Amino acid sequence: MAKVRKQNLFNTITGSLRFAAFWIMVVVQLPIIALLPRRKMITVKYMAVFMKILLILASIKIVKHGQISKKRPLLVAGNHISVFEIATFPVMFGGSFISKNDVRHWPLVGYVANKFGVVFIDRRPSHAMEALKLVQDEIAHIKYPLYIFPEGTTTNGAYVKEFKSSLFNVAEGTDVTVQPVVTQYCFHDGTPIGEEDLAEHYAYFDNAKQTQGPHCSRERSAFGQIFHVMVLGGFRVDVYMLPPPPLGGMDRKQMAETMHKIISDKYMETKDLKK
Repeated sequence: MAKVRKQNLFNTITGSLRFAAFWIMVVVQLPIIALLPRRKMITVKYMAVFMKILLILASIKIVKHGQISKKRPLLVAGNHISVFEIATFPVMFGGSFISKNDVRHWPLVGYVANKFGVVFIDRRPSHAMEALKLVQDEIAHIKYPLYIFPEGTTTNGAYVKEFKSSLFNVAEGTDVTVQPVVTQYCFHDGTPIGEEDLAEHYAYFDNAKQTQGPHCSRERSAFGQIFHVMVLGGFRVDVYMLPPPPLGGMDRKQMAETMHKIISDKYMETKDLKK
């Protein structure tokens, strides 16, 4: 049975070389990204290339179950365990993300996100209605999938947190199709990763924000988590694309409750199965 790889000197050196290659890749890619047109389809598609290199360096294997909806505009909602979903989804489906407006102003990250077609939402109450209308108008004309993580944070992988209904504002009262997607982590051979090992090594989360399951002994930064996974030799991501449910006539709270039940039920059903 597969288990967590030992963190010995050889694996640490190998992980360090992979991590160094990752940063070389970032430096090489930045001039290319700078030359690409902002928020255009060619640039959004290029994000998949950028993220694919990260997944290769981190030894992340993707296994797909089901099909992405061909309907547009399309909002894809999924659970969130670590930073690797941000790489997995564009590689699998193309497309970009919906994010809080604060990210737009983060050094380098905001610049790259804006280039890659991320749609930013201003959540300040004084701007809420105006911002929502602008985002809904923008989404209506986008021909690629947009991803949201309605938990509002990452988890330890033991459960799916309740969804924040505010993230479904963009679909309320529109013809946007919302598709549920479930992400599971396992070892490369398909063996489930136990909750303790998942929390300690593979999930990326804040202990204080967890309401169930184990905590990790050491909270890492996003880049610290990438390095740690490279040392461990990566893992496998199984992604289950479920049929879009009928949400017509629902308000955002009903949408959130419906989507949470679908995603949580499927996650718990498949969590401990041999893939």
